[in-house]
Amino acid sequence: MDNQSIIASSKNTDFGESSPPLNDWQTLSPIAILYFAVSLVKHLLGNFIYLLPVFALSYKNIIAHPFIWLPAILMAFALLSLFAFASFKVYRYRLTDDNIEIRSGIFSKKHLNLPFSRVQNVKIEQPIYYRISGHACLHLDTAGSAKNEAKLVAIKLDFAHQLKTRIQRYVKDNTLDTCQDNLATGLSDILPGASSSQSQQEIMLNQRQLSDLVIHGITSNRIWILLGGLAPFYNSIFDSISEWFASLGIDLDSLFSLTNHSLIEVTLYALSFTIIVMLVLVSFSVLGAIISFYGYSSSKQHDKYIRRSGLLTKHEVSMALSRLQMIIQKQDWLDVVLNRINLCFEQTGAFSQDLSASAANSKIIVPSIRPDESQALINDAYPNNSLSDFVINNAFESISQRFIFRNVVIFLMPPWLAIFGTTLLHGEFAIAALASLVFLALCGLVVLRWKRWGIATDEDFVYLRKGLIGVDYYCFPSYKLQQTQFKQSLLMQRHHLATVKFVLASGSLQVPMLNEKLAYKLVDHGLYQVESSQKSWM
Repeated sequence: MDNQSIIASSKNTDFGESSPPLNDWQTLSPIAILYFAVSLVKHLLGNFIYLLPVFALSYKNIIAHPFIWLPAILMAFALLSLFAFASFKVYRYRLTDDNIEIRSGIFSKKHLNLPFSRVQNVKIEQPIYYRISGHACLHLDTAGSAKNEAKLVAIKLDFAHQLKTRIQRYVKDNTLDTCQDNLATGLSDILPGASSSQSQQEIMLNQRQLSDLVIHGITSNRIWILLGGLAPFYNSIFDSISEWFASLGIDLDSLFSLTNHSLIEVTLYALSFTIIVMLVLVSFSVLGAIISFYGYSSSKQHDKYIRRSGLLTKHEVSMALSRLQMIIQKQDWLDVVLNRINLCFEQTGAFSQDLSASAANSKIIVPSIRPDESQALINDAYPNNSLSDFVINNAFESISQRFIFRNVVIFLMPPWLAIFGTTLLHGEFAIAALASLVFLALCGLVVLRWKRWGIATDEDFVYLRKGLIGVDYYCFPSYKLQQTQFKQSLLMQRHHLATVKFVLASGSLQVPMLNEKLAYKLVDHGLYQVESSQKSWM
């Protein structure tokens, strides 16, 4: 059924009596079967880490009985196809003037009724397997739980853009009366041949080049998580690597043997081998960054920010400026070295979402930009902010040095003394020395954490600084606060210290062990801004 005719069959009968009524239940295109199949595969791969112990225990049996692979693969393929087809058959959706309803679920039936007024973010996603047929997925995010999000998984790309325009216009109007007054105009915007909502000029804010994505892949390398998951297979992996090198005429055992080579030679071989392995691992991270952010652009249309990116799957995420809760500048240690920043525009419910790839693709993120570019984007969103002044002048109020005392003396020193004393009594001096080195390293990290933590405020904004080796800056308007909390234990009260917690619609942030007077001042200032400001946090 033609999606455009669904919208066109509004209360205005001039669109033709043959068009289906607006509230008819609709089915998806059969290409949605592919979407459901791919989604299930992604879900299984995402949980593969939990299945690693099972594979590790049965690995030898699988190798010993290779004939069971083919039936198992065929059975899995059959179940996958059956699940995808059943998901397609039960999926139904319908649109009304002000909401969307979706029925789905094979074993657990779901009926989602989402009013357009609750839509916070509209994202268009076009996987690579949809490009030939011109289909796309439309994601409608709400300010509530991720379970209340709506997804139209196989609709025409043109219709997705038209429906997105219709929903955003409704959200902007914000009231049913205004929507009814402008219904004819709203419908004409999404009909073929009508004037486009793109009449407002879209201003390009930032674009990322391939070199920027390579830097982002290097600085945000998360391959260590994969290495941890592969731990049960290390012996088999190393054996395979040794056999491969042997086929090339390289004997690793002889190469790293001190009987055949000097210590300096073995050290150089080990260093070279480590560098090669690191380059291979980093290349995977770079490839992931290119796949996620290829063709990146961020733009602004009136009061709406738009992000487009993706190599295999194209993503288009839009966010109204009023939904912006907080801006975060993130710098890992390599970002600090290369003078790069990852800028995040956090919106309602952003902290509550899973930190998965799809969650990241739903955010406004600008990867690996220079500090001047980052500050320009922050100034565009928050023209009156003073973040750069506080950063340049290092004008953040530091937390108490008792933070170091508490973590070192109370949490780190007791286990170190226990291990150090026990190993000395048993004459294991090497272990005692190693434990001492680890203890000193952890103490150094505690000092770095204390040095990074700080807070600053002005008339309109709150600025937080935190980090370890890298440093992150958080900036949010005071009127966006939902709640402030003043926390003080008996020990902290004795030393006139307190912890302040800021609660926003995007999550919460807290600063520990501040001076008591400063903590009260921050809480009072936040409450005053919330009570006196007439601005809406949404």
